[in-house]
Amino acid sequence: MIDRIDRRILSILQEDSTVPVAEIGRRVGLSTTPCWRRIQKLEEEGVIKRRVAILDARSVNVKVAAFISITTSQHNADWLAKFADVIREFPEVVEFYRMAGKVDYLLKVVVPDIEAYDAFYKRLISKIDISDVSTTFAMEEIKNTSQLPLNYVVTEKTREPAKE
Repeated sequence: MIDRIDRRILSILQEDSTVPVAEIGRRVGLSTTPCWRRIQKLEEEGVIKRRVAILDARSVNVKVAAFISITTSQHNADWLAKFADVIREFPEVVEFYRMAGKVDYLLKVVVPDIEAYDAFYKRLISKIDISDVSTTFAMEEIKNTSQLPLNYVVTEKTREPAKE
């Protein structure tokens, strides 16, 4: 169970995972060793899945974000497994969701330009049969974060979401 100190550690790490453990400990009121143990425990429990560098899309020439809604007439485990395998082959797909509602799947794809999107689309439809594809392109990125809200974490003492 996560407590208030763990939440503060997670908040710091979500902001900048390169902050030294000693500095994190200072900010949360712990010495280095107990702070490091907490971070290791959060990693072992899978709360911290991995630590990554977040790149600037323009700097790596993937400035176009496309959101692709996919509908299929195939609703079975074999088709889904094949589709998931196909999608994993495409580095342009940075997010992939199975949806509830009118759309079956939603993809977020990043590419340099519309021509690259068209090439991606042609490769995709050559590998898997899909009923309907609808793409929308982002005109402007207004908010993009990897930081999850921590105010819903159930704390050890209250067993209810934190109210901070």
